[in-house]
Amino acid sequence: MPDASAASLTSRPLPLEGGWGDVRQYVADGNGLAPVAIVGGGPAGMALALALHRHGITAEIFDARSRGSARGDQRILALSAGSRQILERLGAWHGIPATAIDTIHVSQRGHLGRTRLSAREQGVPALGYVLAASDLAAVLDAAIDRAGIAYRENEKVGAGDTAGYPLTAWAEGTVADAEAIVRDYGQHAVLCTAATRERDHHLRHVAWERFTPDGPLALLPYGGNAGNEYAVVYTCSTEQAPHLAALDDAAFLARLQEQFGTRLTFTAAGPRVSYALGLRYRRNIVAERQVWIGNAAQTLHPVAGQGFNLALRDIWELARTLADSADPGDAELLARYAASRQLDRRSTIGFTDTLVRIFSNDFAPLAHARGAALLALDLLPPLRSFVARRMMFGARAW
Repeated sequence: MPDASAASLTSRPLPLEGGWGDVRQYVADGNGLAPVAIVGGGPAGMALALALHRHGITAEIFDARSRGSARGDQRILALSAGSRQILERLGAWHGIPATAIDTIHVSQRGHLGRTRLSAREQGVPALGYVLAASDLAAVLDAAIDRAGIAYRENEKVGAGDTAGYPLTAWAEGTVADAEAIVRDYGQHAVLCTAATRERDHHLRHVAWERFTPDGPLALLPYGGNAGNEYAVVYTCSTEQAPHLAALDDAAFLARLQEQFGTRLTFTAAGPRVSYALGLRYRRNIVAERQVWIGNAAQTLHPVAGQGFNLALRDIWELARTLADSADPGDAELLARYAASRQLDRRSTIGFTDTLVRIFSNDFAPLAHARGAALLALDLLPPLRSFVARRMMFGARAW
């Protein structure tokens, strides 16, 4: 990989020394389209750079870390069928070792009610795919290299440092906005891998979502065609998390078995890590010559696996809106983008938040209502299709 390091922002000439008013003159002088500054070289930042490149807009990535740091991300991602389509358009899908999900089995512990969502019913090859975040980062990085997109590593960029660029896209960190909507669920996610005794090929591509009084428990098929390996997302209370993460393997497996039930028999578990869960999102994702994407725009509970999927939909729509624009920071374009994403953002955030609050509660009448809702979902194919397509493609699926 070529050395992508660069001098600091203050020591090299910026593309627009005269500020915002010179954008069109910059283009008229034959310099090409003014580049967009992307702050953050993680998966969201790299995906945005590729999407802009595909739509005729130059971008430069600035990352405070060394290039390749994202390859150390230990998370497991569940990407929707719609996200695969976007990554294919970006030239960043081929070669990713991903396990397809063809069925999602949803149930609640200790109460009636369950449903299944299937790829066959929806007429798609898979509902989603499970992969390592590190593998996705590696493929995105290689695509950035092939496209010749500038990647400036070890450069910490703050507000005002990109004053010479017509648009700055903030794509790193968390939501940092005094007016952000914040909700603390009082939950942590304990993440690990697990193996089961069962090697049934019928279960090889089944994902399990089990709602418990502690919170959602998700098992995602992971590790190829063995058919007995899963990525586990075990939601528990903040108070329980340190104890759960510190249990020896036998005790943890017993706890996992108790929460999941008897459909699978767990035999081994990998190292466990935990992190706090909450909801945090910006009311406004655009401002004067600025836009926020990914975790800088919203951080969601992993219950429905929608966080990065929503980010990719945001990214694709932003690039499409700005396509071939001489001034990608134009206020009208940014307002149009924000308006186009409002429905999908609100519905996805609301859907995720509602699932957490309704299904992390063992209040008996509510549990019966949940069971009835799952039964209705199981008996009504149009309703199942609506939910499945929303999860795959967002609010514009219909």
